Amino acid sequence: MALKVELKPGERIIIGDCVVTNSDQRTRLLIQGEVPILREKDIMTPERADSPAKRVYLAVQLMYTAKDQRAHHEFYFSLVRDVVQAAPSTWPYVESINNHILTGEMYKALKDAKRLIAYEQELFSNALGRPSVRIGSQENVESAGARS
Repeated sequence: MALKVELKPGERIIIGDCVVTNSDQRTRLLIQGEVPILREKDIMTPERADSPAKRVYLAVQLMYTAKDQRAHHEFYFSLVRDVVQAAPSTWPYVESINNHILTGEMYKALKDAKRLIAYEQELFSNALGRPSVRIGSQENVESAGARS
């Protein structure tokens, strides 16, 4: 089954280890085969990775798009060790990401890394005394490992 992707003018997409930039017109692509694909909105650049959870996402993204995922394992595990030490409540998110990595479900690991970023933002908001931006956050923490 093919993946249908519609790109806006100037939008970028990663297909495998290539970055494809759309021209000045809307484009529809039909992609067949097994290859990592990331739309521009899901791409984390080193410049945007300005928090521990965003750096974890970047490490997972590098594993997802790499031919040899193991080349990024040391970087990833160093980051998650620091995140969990600094905020033990992140463990359910990290555990879920780890499980997806171990089973080769890298896109699901990326989705859970996005959830980790949202949780980190909630922690920062709480630390600064701002109201939480997410509803049902405790439920999300408890069920992070059960998501797929």
